[in-house]
Amino acid sequence: MSPTTMPAPRGRLTAGRPLSDLTWLRVGGPAEWFFQPADIDDLAAFLKALPRAVPVFPMGVGSNLIVRDGGIRGVVIRLGRGFNGIAVEGARVRAGAAALDAQVARRAAAAGIDLTFLRTIPGAIGGAVRMNAGCYGTYMADVFVEATAVTRAGEIVTLTAADLAFAYRRTDLAPDTVIVEAVLEGGAGDPATLEAKMADQLARRDASQPTKDRTAGSTFRNPAGFSSTGQADDSHELKAWSVIDAAGLRGARRGGAQMNPKHPNFLTNTGTATAAELESLGEEVRKRVFQHSGISLEWEIMRVGQPAPENNE
Repeated sequence: MSPTTMPAPRGRLTAGRPLSDLTWLRVGGPAEWFFQPADIDDLAAFLKALPRAVPVFPMGVGSNLIVRDGGIRGVVIRLGRGFNGIAVEGARVRAGAAALDAQVARRAAAAGIDLTFLRTIPGAIGGAVRMNAGCYGTYMADVFVEATAVTRAGEIVTLTAADLAFAYRRTDLAPDTVIVEAVLEGGAGDPATLEAKMADQLARRDASQPTKDRTAGSTFRNPAGFSSTGQADDSHELKAWSVIDAAGLRGARRGGAQMNPKHPNFLTNTGTATAAELESLGEEVRKRVFQHSGISLEWEIMRVGQPAPENNE
């Protein structure tokens, strides 16, 4: 696409923007075009004017993402300032799609609203809605009221839970629809109690997960079809980490990629990994887990873009 075929937005439009520094795994090639809209109207006008043949990929904070080494064709849209506001409205919280999950949890807790499950989830609200993020037995579907989004055609729409059809780690949201805001509603709670609850969750997470390593959160969905509940009777037989461990793959490596020794469902860049090595190791884990237990693991990490040219036959 030449610059002459691209709409002229008020926001920032950049050609060939590297993406590796924007993902938690620190891998991947560039975006053909990288768009940071000024506001929702700018985003809607840009998408309406953008030729329909040009693909669009909404990118959050890159916490659960592998961008392949050849980069992403079309336009990558990343929301920033202007899309990260958090406002308390009674028992509800209105959060911009770029607002970090942890910040929303903390702001809600200070107002006596229990959205504490968001405190330990990496990423931002837009991605949390799109993938129905959850932990400790609570999911976005449980607190979701509505969302505002911009379609690929440039229409500003309001989405209900029925529109999204929430399921475990997925929704029916079109991949090129951009969530810009969500309204969430949580139960009432004492702010100090909620803060203590979040502190306990953080301590438990840090004890079991490699929070200081370069990962993208959970690599595969739990075959059981639900997240850890955090309760004493929580079952681990069909947790992704457990079936990976049973197949002898804790610490497995390929180049600079590794299934983390501390938590084997965390695909890790040890420092030199390429996107191809990370994805290849993940596929090898899927193959060997299936051979060992007959369980077919599903990716939770989103993988997007093109392979590097030398690997693209």
